Amino acid sequence: MNLVFASNNKNKIAEIQSMLPESIKILSLEDINCFEDIPETADTIEGNAILKADYVTQKYGYDCFADDTGLEVDALNGEPGVYSARYAGEQKNADDNMNKLLEALKNKKNRSAQFKTVITLNLKGKQYLFTGIAKGEITFTKTGTNGFGYDPIFKPENFNETFAELPLATKNTIGHRGKAVKQLIDFLNTTK
Repeated sequence: MNLVFASNNKNKIAEIQSMLPESIKILSLEDINCFEDIPETADTIEGNAILKADYVTQKYGYDCFADDTGLEVDALNGEPGVYSARYAGEQKNADDNMNKLLEALKNKKNRSAQFKTVITLNLKGKQYLFTGIAKGEITFTKTGTNGFGYDPIFKPENFNETFAELPLATKNTIGHRGKAVKQLIDFLNTTK
């Protein structure tokens, strides 16, 4: 089965493809000649995932799935949330985003946070949503070189390492995206 993943993020594509059975091949936006920026104008993570999936299905006619992820920090009333990728500006720079977040938490004792991923699947004219959550806390410094985004400052529950210090296989098992993708895969395996 070929499924379009509405993303140009090569890290995400590789991460998700590594979790899928060989029978499911991921096509990127580039693979279907979609080079425009898909609008992410919703004010929720779910809303952005739906917008992206609907865009590909309506404009290109493919069954597809799209995800949106946000980091929600308790002490910041859920920020950066839906604005996680562009928290420090439209340049979407991970270091700038982490620096801004660490600065915002400088005098906060509560460092609890969660990553939330929502996947929207448009398949055979129907829409399905899958949600994965990874709870943890924001560290005081950046540690590790694996992963991307906020991974160097997010320490998941029951671990002493950040996502950026953990092997990809471990992150896929305990992480927000991995949990959402597992739900997606389980669903796809039952609808063959």
